[in-house]
Amino acid sequence: MATDPTWLTWAREIQAIAQTGLAFEPNIYDRERFERLRDLAAEIMAHHTDASVPRIATLFAGQQGYATPKVDVRGAAFDEAGRILMVREVADAGNWTLPGGWADVNLTAAENVVKEMREESGYDVTVRKLAAALDRTRQGHAAGVFSCVKLFYICDIVGGEARTSRETSEIGWFAEGALPADLSLGRVLPAQLHRMFAHARDASLPADFD
Repeated sequence: MATDPTWLTWAREIQAIAQTGLAFEPNIYDRERFERLRDLAAEIMAHHTDASVPRIATLFAGQQGYATPKVDVRGAAFDEAGRILMVREVADAGNWTLPGGWADVNLTAAENVVKEMREESGYDVTVRKLAAALDRTRQGHAAGVFSCVKLFYICDIVGGEARTSRETSEIGWFAEGALPADLSLGRVLPAQLHRMFAHARDASLPADFD
């Protein structure tokens, strides 16, 4: 099972403890302790990365409220030939991924994936099913600062047409045996794509998790 480096796990948990502690309006002495914990987490991160302590400290200070995982949504839609819809990201060296991104507030997870599909590919979709709810770390993605859950949805195209955006430079359709080699591995992994094909073929499959 893939895991993040131990130092990252420790730093992430220290940051989460500090963030949650500060959310509950501690007294001045406990506030100072939680703020020091937050600073220590930033120092650990900076020691193991190219980012500076002030930059990471500012990032952590911007996180407020009870610490929970970030939510990333991805949509898998297929054409009549059974090929999967993918987009080439402007970021991440222009690699291929499923349309999606961070979930916005005031929208459900499913509404978010509909929005992302339209914005990144030009297609209008409806959501058929939740195919997977996966912890990013356990899947083998590159390590991230914050804990993240990735939600994958099987979608049906109901309108629109292929259209790039400021986030995407190309739209493509790929058969399961001819997936692009240059995947955006921080966003999607080959095994996850194969699971989307399986879910599209068999609607009775339960959602994958963990």
